[in-house]
Amino acid sequence: MLYIGKNGQQIFDHIRNAVLSGDLTGGDLLPSVRDLALELGVNRNTVSAVYMRLTKAGITVSNGRLGTSISLEPSAGEQEGASDSSVLIDLADGNPNAQYLVDPSSEMSKLSFKPHLYGDAVILPELVKIGSDYLSEDCPNGFTLTLTNGAIDAIERLLAAHLVAGDKVAVEDPCFLGTINILRLAGMKSVGVEIDEQGIIVESLERALKAGVRALIITPRAHNPTGFSLSKTRAAQLRLLLKDYANVLIVIDDHFSLLSHQPYHSILETNSNRWALIRSVSKGLGPDLRLAFVASDQTTAKLLGTRLAPGMNWVSLILQRIVTACWHAKSTRDKLGQAKAFYQIRQNQLIEALQARGISVAEHCDGLNVWILTNMEEKSLCYALAKKGWLVRMGGAFSIDSKVQAIRVTVTKLDAEQALLFARDLREALSK
Repeated sequence: MLYIGKNGQQIFDHIRNAVLSGDLTGGDLLPSVRDLALELGVNRNTVSAVYMRLTKAGITVSNGRLGTSISLEPSAGEQEGASDSSVLIDLADGNPNAQYLVDPSSEMSKLSFKPHLYGDAVILPELVKIGSDYLSEDCPNGFTLTLTNGAIDAIERLLAAHLVAGDKVAVEDPCFLGTINILRLAGMKSVGVEIDEQGIIVESLERALKAGVRALIITPRAHNPTGFSLSKTRAAQLRLLLKDYANVLIVIDDHFSLLSHQPYHSILETNSNRWALIRSVSKGLGPDLRLAFVASDQTTAKLLGTRLAPGMNWVSLILQRIVTACWHAKSTRDKLGQAKAFYQIRQNQLIEALQARGISVAEHCDGLNVWILTNMEEKSLCYALAKKGWLVRMGGAFSIDSKVQAIRVTVTKLDAEQALLFARDLREALSK
């Protein structure tokens, strides 16, 4: 291919345009720095700088000694709720049970709406009070409250405000699908940190911090996919470790806070200076009520605010009114209480059924799922379960660096009788 240009900008533009026109496609290998420099009669450093810029822009991928190739087209990646369950019993979607979600129609009928214009306050005063009351006990003094369109929106904007493509971010391994996709699409490097039933393992996080991670994303309760929650002792150990890394952004995704039966244990010191605590209403009120409270230090809030500036993007004030009305309604409190008990019962039913069949599983879990480690290759296991009518999520979808074989089972549609049947079928599949 003939490359037109003698300076870095011309070479960059030519390669970029070739990708846009389809002349170069995902996986195509570019000439080596030496060969292209000789072909164009330019300095090797010029070509090297162009390749680095192309990689930083996400147009190419550097493969070390194997050279530089055109990036594959981005995809959304594996998604929660996206599964083909037309025939099978779907235990893979990660969804809450619809019967325990709030019906906002009765509260909406009581509301009066007025038009809002650019320049109006972006958070309703009554929602400021709700958020402040909801978060203040678990935050350092002097925090600032922000709203985003759900927890994933908050994480994406926080990372974009603080970091750049190529930065390393420590995440739990296994890791929530949404977080994996955010980091991949942003061109950031996920650094897996080991976890156990008490949360992140301190020594593993310390290795990641020493390796230069710029941020930590942690789920303190109902970790997805494992259901593990951070213990008080482990939180204190992490808090002590993080004191020496004041410039690392700490993002706490407490997505299950409305429904968790585990206590919240903070990893923040009173003087932590780069942090955000996120609590979404989506799991409790409903995925379509996409609103999350974000408490953070003032500097982080200011950076986040640049991504949510009036006239560019803010959480709908109509949505805020609906959430406020639902929050204060007795029917909502009743629903949340019922849902909290329901999910715990469903988890316990499945755990007991599995243990009765000799299948080892962690007892201390929270959330909507049960994580099952296996000694069988997960694709073969999932296929065997599918033949028996069960659709489950392969553990590899959540993996960063770990090589464990596992499946994740969502319990929200699984009653006591089905739990027994599933445990029987899983035992049979594992025994073959």
